[in-house]
Amino acid sequence: MQSRSTAARIPRQGPERRTGSPREQPGPDRGAPGRAALDHGAPRPATALDDGTAGWPPMSRRRAALFAVTLAAYLLVLAGVLLNTDLVDLDWSVRLLRPYDRWPSLEPLLNAWVVAGQRGPSAIAAFAWLLWRAHRLGRLRPLLVMGVALLLLNVTVGAVKIVTGRLGPHYAQYVGSPELFSGGTIFPSGHTANAVVTWGVLAYLAVRWRRTGTVIAAATACSIGLTTVYLGTHWVSDVLAGWAAGLLVLLSLPLLEPLVAVAEQRLHRRLQRRFAP
Repeated sequence: MQSRSTAARIPRQGPERRTGSPREQPGPDRGAPGRAALDHGAPRPATALDDGTAGWPPMSRRRAALFAVTLAAYLLVLAGVLLNTDLVDLDWSVRLLRPYDRWPSLEPLLNAWVVAGQRGPSAIAAFAWLLWRAHRLGRLRPLLVMGVALLLLNVTVGAVKIVTGRLGPHYAQYVGSPELFSGGTIFPSGHTANAVVTWGVLAYLAVRWRRTGTVIAAATACSIGLTTVYLGTHWVSDVLAGWAAGLLVLLSLPLLEPLVAVAEQRLHRRLQRRFAP
């Protein structure tokens, strides 16, 4: 009598498969290279997709929260000026103090310092450093990041300036009035927003000195904004809106990195074709 174990039917075996030691098994580095091999073997931009189009990286919670708070502050300042709230009263209170008349000896120094916030001089100084860095890295990214940031700043701030048409303190006509829709281009403060973006981008690109650069950029932008208020060229609300507008551009830069990467690749190919022997 057969035991139950020996009487059990042996399952039918499928096609014989070749087995071997792990050393004999074909890995991703043998034969035709797979996607993983390509990913590990050849560097490629982390911000560009395989088809050459730009991806849209997610925003971290911390950056998203800061972006939301900054945007809310920007909208509150804008609403405060449009609705002629207490913020306009604050503008006039500071304007009527006439600080530039109280300490006239400081005016020449501050007039020279505020040039650091003007788009032309600051851009020339920034691009000089960026050209050196681009040459050292052998990449166009530093120049492209600054170009994209300034373009975004000009479009967003310029649009608000045109729509609001606000006059500056020196050209104000009615005490207590927000001086809107009068053909001016003072709100938000272009000096302040430009200082935030220009020096902030330099800190953004200075990887090893990013924290130090951030402190220096923040101090520069804050001092330039306050200087314009002291000189009477901007209202307090202009400067508050300029700080917020510039910070919004800086917080948007990581989202625009895929576009910068694609633009860099295309420009690099064109330069190679043009200067190829």
